[in-house]
Amino acid sequence: MFMHNRNLCRLASNLAGSVRHLSGQPQPKTAILMLNMGGPQHTDQVHDYLLRIMTDRDMIQLPVQSRLGPWIAQRRTPEVQKKYKEIGGGSPILKWTELQGKLMCEQLDKISPETAPHKHYVGFRYVNPLTENTLAEIEKDKPERLVLFSQYPQYSCATSGSSFNSIFTHYRKNNLPSNIKWSIIDRWGTHPLLIKTFAQRIRDELAKFVETKRNDVVILFTAHSLPLKAVSRGDAYPSEIGASVHMVMQELGQTNPYSLAWQSKVGPLPWLAPATDDAIKGYVKQGLKNFILVPIAFVNEHIETLHELDIEYCDELAKEVGVEEIRRAAAPNDHPLFIDALSNIVADHLKSEQAVNPKFLMRCPMCTNSRCRESKSWYQQLCSH
Repeated sequence: MFMHNRNLCRLASNLAGSVRHLSGQPQPKTAILMLNMGGPQHTDQVHDYLLRIMTDRDMIQLPVQSRLGPWIAQRRTPEVQKKYKEIGGGSPILKWTELQGKLMCEQLDKISPETAPHKHYVGFRYVNPLTENTLAEIEKDKPERLVLFSQYPQYSCATSGSSFNSIFTHYRKNNLPSNIKWSIIDRWGTHPLLIKTFAQRIRDELAKFVETKRNDVVILFTAHSLPLKAVSRGDAYPSEIGASVHMVMQELGQTNPYSLAWQSKVGPLPWLAPATDDAIKGYVKQGLKNFILVPIAFVNEHIETLHELDIEYCDELAKEVGVEEIRRAAAPNDHPLFIDALSNIVADHLKSEQAVNPKFLMRCPMCTNSRCRESKSWYQQLCSH
């Protein structure tokens, strides 16, 4: 029976290879797994998406989480579904990630022929295509190399860390594929081409203001907030966001007043402040009434740009507090500079001798998460082969 099953598996694998060959898709030599949170494509996926977030202790820590998490997810589902309906019925994050990956691999095949063909895969943390399912797909394709490429430019234990921990957890229960060389791109928030992308997105919006106002426009960078408990533990995220902001303003030649604020706080505990809406209100009171909002931590459009920034702040809040003019810089999306950034980051990584950044293997100084300790140790071994 065992031999029969093994032969069936081998036959299935050979058939899959034949299908790829017949469809004109060569077997990838280098697989690039693009890791992100994801977003529901349809409103009927919202509940399960929220449930996965609310029960992920890397993302959020709640008392009696196994009971409270599902209750919060159930309670918030109708409100979140309404928001997705208002932006067209679902998140475009999968569409953008697939396009970014396709364009990145087309460039990589040209600039790094020795590691070609390259193939991108999408691994989302909370919604399909889930990372664990994508890993099974990669294993079937049998690449020589697999690059785990975080799509969060700035590292946080709650976002990037959760995605990397989920891969570790998956392989605690499943056999690790042999003959694949693993490596990690964990943070890239100051990459020159990423910085140029953000700067160009800002210039595009500045040009729409009348010349007499242009130099007084407040560039308000906004990033997803983080609980102060995580900051006090030593999470690198706030400093990495600050580094990105500094580099973008340097690229712009310090042309405008600017500030950094934090959005999307959830729950009653203290988080990083000021909140983006409070910052807008505060500046209007000071007489500053022209703004560009810049989502500095997001590489594609999703609910927090299309709803929170565009509808709740640029439309509703702006009218309420008497803003003169407010614009929002587009996320990097498929900007040519950003596609250059992605392909250059991966090409340089593939040429590098370093499979993993030593910073990634460090834990926060006050970390008490045993899974984090085990995960870092596992990655150290995995990337040393």
